[in-house]
Amino acid sequence: IMIGMGCFWCSEALFAKMEGIHSSQVGYAGGVTKNPSYQDICTGRSNHNEVTRLVYDPSVLPLEGILKIFWETHDPTTPNQQGNDRGTQYRSGIYYFDEGQKQIAERTAVAYQKALEDSGVSRKICTEILPAPHFWMAEEYHQ
Repeated sequence: IMIGMGCFWCSEALFAKMEGIHSSQVGYAGGVTKNPSYQDICTGRSNHNEVTRLVYDPSVLPLEGILKIFWETHDPTTPNQQGNDRGTQYRSGIYYFDEGQKQIAERTAVAYQKALEDSGVSRKICTEILPAPHFWMAEEYHQ
């Protein structure tokens, strides 16, 4: 699974040391520039998202557990922004590799939207849930 939830350093640090995560890499996905650099991403013109790609053991940490953390540790209702970070590279996204991941992502999005509404939050989730686009590994100094 690949996730975008703002600055990839923050999401990678959150997941990297969790039991059940075999590996995590930060990079860029979903844009128009081939082999983009961090400088390309920062302009906003490449339309890439900063993402963290997670390889995990679902018997130890199921996708539902990963996505629970995803939903609860960023604001999925702010388009192209997380905190003070603004731009398309900071958009909220879940990028799946198979139909099972897609179904879990969609189901958890519906459940989290309901939880927001039940708590009095009227904003709508704007997280994109899409097939995993090409992943470009970020520069070594980001890993």
